[in-house]
Amino acid sequence: MAKKLKAGILGATGMVGQRLITLLENHLWFEIACAAASPSSAGKRYGDSVSGRWKMKEEVPDNARNLIVRVVEDDIDRICKDVDFIFSALDMDKQKIREIEERYASKGIPVVSL
Repeated sequence: MAKKLKAGILGATGMVGQRLITLLENHLWFEIACAAASPSSAGKRYGDSVSGRWKMKEEVPDNARNLIVRVVEDDIDRICKDVDFIFSALDMDKQKIREIEERYASKGIPVVSL
């Protein structure tokens, strides 16, 4: 594959999101273009937003450390402009997750729900 696909991660600061961040480090097909989480993490660098909460054995990958975290629900249009698809690692009520994922899908963005 000549060009890597740009991935966004919803719920990037949670445990599943953190695991995705580590799995996508140096991936042959995908690059992390966006990390999104709750408003409490928004506007911070990813490394700062998970400081003291990082659960993985590996360090926070360099390719994600300086990403500015966006808000899952408030920044949909901006996120959709920057990604080719979304990994959803949201941890909330299932109906709410479905609604959020459908909002991304309605903008033409494929969503991989985990």
